Amino acid sequence: MLEHAKKTLRITPMRERVSPAEWQARIDCAACYRLIAHYGMSDMMANHISVRVPDQEGAFLINPYGMMYEEMTASSLIKVDIDGTILDKPDYGDFDFGINRAGYVIHSAIHRANHEVDCVIHTHTWPGMAVSSLECGLLPMTQTAMRFTRISYHEYEGVVLNLEEQERLVRNLGENNAMILRNHGLLTIGRTVGEAFNAMHRLELSCRAQIAAMSCNTPLHPVPQPVLDATYKNYQPNVRRPYGLMEWPGLLRMLDRLDPSYAD
Repeated sequence: MLEHAKKTLRITPMRERVSPAEWQARIDCAACYRLIAHYGMSDMMANHISVRVPDQEGAFLINPYGMMYEEMTASSLIKVDIDGTILDKPDYGDFDFGINRAGYVIHSAIHRANHEVDCVIHTHTWPGMAVSSLECGLLPMTQTAMRFTRISYHEYEGVVLNLEEQERLVRNLGENNAMILRNHGLLTIGRTVGEAFNAMHRLELSCRAQIAAMSCNTPLHPVPQPVLDATYKNYQPNVRRPYGLMEWPGLLRMLDRLDPSYAD
């Protein structure tokens, strides 16, 4: 234990080793990890956020398995290809981090199937896990939850280590940008990091509200189906500006005030 405690995390800077486009993707990805931690949606070092490398076909960034979300930086991220081969990573000092296979299986499946997806976020929050375990799933009981009235579901098949599950993951996600992994957690995607984070933040709020309301042990107030349908349509991309467009710069400014090291 004493020998382990002496180990030091030292991350070599990556900025000069990558293109400007990749560096920006690294900054946004690291920021997303910090934001997930800030809003109470991290699971220590479990789960993953992946971001496509914009100028390298088939490559994406993912967290080193062993670092906490709150300490993630642009340089610390590992670049892998669709087949799980590590393309580039920094020196971590006394540590030799790799990637988590379950995270690779889930995230590579989506990046391989949809080249328009820039970001994939997967969480294990207690509200998300609770709703994923309910037979009723996510209920459109609040305005925020109505955005996900037609959310996707994927049945639990065990720890996601089998590559054969990738096809089913992609098929069940379909055209949606959010999916509940049954008895597991939540997943969102986006054409930008800000869009994926916006979806996860709202999905998490929807789950928290549902668990809180159901815990009161009193009937839920129903919303008429025509109102549900109209509200759902009002939240669709072709009706409003892209999600994340307005708040992402503000979220980065917040991180700059709290701890700007995410961009290192």
